Amino acid sequence: MAENKILLGIDTGGTYTDAVLFSDADGVIAKAKSLTTKHDLAIGISGSVDAVLEQFKGNISEIALTSISTTLATNALVEGKGGSVGLVMIGFDEKDMEKSGLKEALAGDPVIFIPGGHDVSGNERKLDMTGLDGFIEGNSNHISGFAIAGYFAVRNASHELAVRDYLIEKTGLATTCSHELSSKLGGPKRALTTVLNARLIPVIQDLILACRSHLEKTGINSPLMVVRGDGALVDADFALKRPIETILSGPAASLVGAKFLLGTKDAIISDIGGTTTDVAILEKGWPRIEPQGASVGGFTTMVEAVAMHTFGLGGDSVVDVDDTSKTKIKLGPRRQIPISLLAIEHEDSVLGALKRQAQMEYPNHLCAKFAYRIAGAEKRSGNLKATELKVFEKISNEPQPLDQVLKGASEGGTLNKLVSRGLVQVSGFTPSDAMHVLGLQDNWNAEAAKFAAGILCRVRDRFAQPIAASSEQLCQNIKTQLTTQSCDVILQTCMAEDGITLGEGAKELISRSLNKENGFVKFAINLDRPLVGLGASASVYYPAIGERLATECLIPEHADVANAIGAVAGEVRVQLTVTVTSSDGGSSFQFMSGGKLTNMVDEKAVLAKVQIDMKTELAQMAIEAGAESPIFETSVNVQAPTIDGSRHFVEAVIHMTATGRPKFD
Repeated sequence: MAENKILLGIDTGGTYTDAVLFSDADGVIAKAKSLTTKHDLAIGISGSVDAVLEQFKGNISEIALTSISTTLATNALVEGKGGSVGLVMIGFDEKDMEKSGLKEALAGDPVIFIPGGHDVSGNERKLDMTGLDGFIEGNSNHISGFAIAGYFAVRNASHELAVRDYLIEKTGLATTCSHELSSKLGGPKRALTTVLNARLIPVIQDLILACRSHLEKTGINSPLMVVRGDGALVDADFALKRPIETILSGPAASLVGAKFLLGTKDAIISDIGGTTTDVAILEKGWPRIEPQGASVGGFTTMVEAVAMHTFGLGGDSVVDVDDTSKTKIKLGPRRQIPISLLAIEHEDSVLGALKRQAQMEYPNHLCAKFAYRIAGAEKRSGNLKATELKVFEKISNEPQPLDQVLKGASEGGTLNKLVSRGLVQVSGFTPSDAMHVLGLQDNWNAEAAKFAAGILCRVRDRFAQPIAASSEQLCQNIKTQLTTQSCDVILQTCMAEDGITLGEGAKELISRSLNKENGFVKFAINLDRPLVGLGASASVYYPAIGERLATECLIPEHADVANAIGAVAGEVRVQLTVTVTSSDGGSSFQFMSGGKLTNMVDEKAVLAKVQIDMKTELAQMAIEAGAESPIFETSVNVQAPTIDGSRHFVEAVIHMTATGRPKFD
């Protein structure tokens, strides 16, 4: 970090947008929060940024860098949201869609299979793009971009590039090639990563454009950077091309922030937000990078990121009835708008509906729930099915009680599809509402939360019994359930990092230990290092979580804005990997350069040329990513076993990293 430079850190989460002004000499100078406004992110950003600027005694021109971290990409994958994409598979067939979760990730979006691709040595098969015109004509009006995956494109990307150029020329839509995101083999998994990247482009584009717009209005002329999922900073324009790399951006920033705030070398970091809880282990001051790729929302990508375990559990999680739980409550994985928050802007209509439902003798599962259209949804509803359009047309821009909107369970499933498409938002009772009832949170409309709790505690379980005896008991049960599920996800993370898979018997023993249940055999469980709780609600939940896990619980002073602090505490880092192969054991060599295959006949010469080309390309990438005076590190791994007395060249993997401080104004 640059000494005495004033840095502006912003973190846009699912519920709040945080901002901090920070310097290496003075630490946190100012901090503020504002509600994240997903229909117009600029509103939430301006609210938090303007608030810290009001506290700032210096001149705006002193701000040398702005950096933003976000959970928007992570949340979009967890909740199954994002733009619609068209997938072009070159040289693959339909059976490949069943691998790596690719079919599930595509979620019904269009796909075309065209002849082409390459073999393991980069030799091409005949490319035939004649089917693309019909694919474009049938789909370009209702998708936001294209994802392109070619067979062995990491050995030769020429066919991906040819299709990319054709699609851009014909449609002008954002287009992502698989070789741009990963150099690893595994076509379906690389295609999955590409689909998710294309889907996230509108999400991250909205964020960066909103941030830039407000910085310009306030006169802040500093460079704008974004935190990647591995904790590194990159220029905002660089991030726009690779939004998939921002998954786990917020959690990665929280690790950097926690390390700075506490100076802790070894800890378990658990960050609770509105949508997710993110858990990682800090070892000797550094988080581990997940070698197999970041896993979010049930999908394992090829994106390098911190070994963060993300769970759909937060302050705004959906509250459902679960007869198998002792609390009769299950939380998550979806997020919904807390009723107490909805009532701030729509107090009369929300309270009116809740008062009506409070008079019902037998409230049902649709009570204390509302739905409304997300701003601009009408423009994106053109390709809805008839059943979806029927439900969509019954929902207005103003919140409506679901018990007056939906008819039958089938329409409930249709509503969930509209939510996943980003067209409709649902509001209901959440842990945040429960905390308002218990007096542990007071920033929203507590009256609405109390009415909703009174209704929900009378909802019947499958045994026709109310799920709680009173509003207070319901809310205590929700708090207990969040504590229980938090302990579970923290232990899952620790066990996974130890390489342990839990069976049902082990889960029962852990449950008995955490709940301190009596029996002939007593079980105790504890962690080997402190638990660090981050997030605005950490102080409400984490002391009890630490007590259950029999470990010290640390909640830093600025736990509520740790992500925003971490957003400005990193450095720029970019990397490249090139694989040199030989189809004849070492008489000739092939590698991809500039998206095309290059052939050479001398091993030393080819290794030298690859490193020269890589350094040139990586230096340009580092500049584009916002680094100043990058430092290069190179590793070369040659696989050449001796077989029957003769050396047999298989491949050489050259990995190069460029690291540098952000370039300040």
